[in-house]
Amino acid sequence: MKTIKNIFVITLICLSFSCAELQDVVNSLPTETTNGTLDIAGGLRQALDKGITKQVSKLTQKDGYYKNNLVKIVMPKELQKVDKALRNIGLGGLADEGIKALNRAAEDAVKEATPIFVNAVRQITFNDAKGILLGSDNAATNYLKGKTNTALYGKFNPVIKNSFDKVGADQIWETIITNYNAIPFVTKVNPNLTDYVTNEALKGVYKMIAVEEKEIRTNLNFRTTTLLQQVFALQD
Repeated sequence: MKTIKNIFVITLICLSFSCAELQDVVNSLPTETTNGTLDIAGGLRQALDKGITKQVSKLTQKDGYYKNNLVKIVMPKELQKVDKALRNIGLGGLADEGIKALNRAAEDAVKEATPIFVNAVRQITFNDAKGILLGSDNAATNYLKGKTNTALYGKFNPVIKNSFDKVGADQIWETIITNYNAIPFVTKVNPNLTDYVTNEALKGVYKMIAVEEKEIRTNLNFRTTTLLQQVFALQD
């Protein structure tokens, strides 16, 4: 029972983090065997080498959000009228720059996620692991979301606020809102973009973790290490 817990803790970690950031976690785990064949620490190193975390790490790169249709941040619903109005008066380029700036801020904030994920995974219990392993295609992702969403919001929000200035989003959006509010007969707007982008950035993180988790659960070709094959054979 304890071995199943340790195996899935390892796999859940591998869904979310990079090798360098998890080396301390690797060293803290016990080395155990099942029937003399399974080396937990060795299996973790194999899983880390595989680099399952590519999905989340992509989000931190330039265009990680902006050119990823699964997570791209668009105008909030209440500002879609702003987007349409700007394009109608020939300011489509400005609207595009505004959207790009929102995504740049999200890309900057995702770098803050890893330590919070590590802490959440360290707290997993056997009952958590059993439920996750035998759960839905995104059960591990939902576990992480439940354990980390509040903490990540607290981390992301100030980073995104600072990122708006860093990537020039404040100036771009001030120009957008000024131009829109100057259009005759429109209802003036003053949106809270920091809150909106924070929530959209979080949705993107969990969505990309879920993409990788589903592939590992449903596609044998993604189980390219002994560890992944042994763990997910239990749920097949």
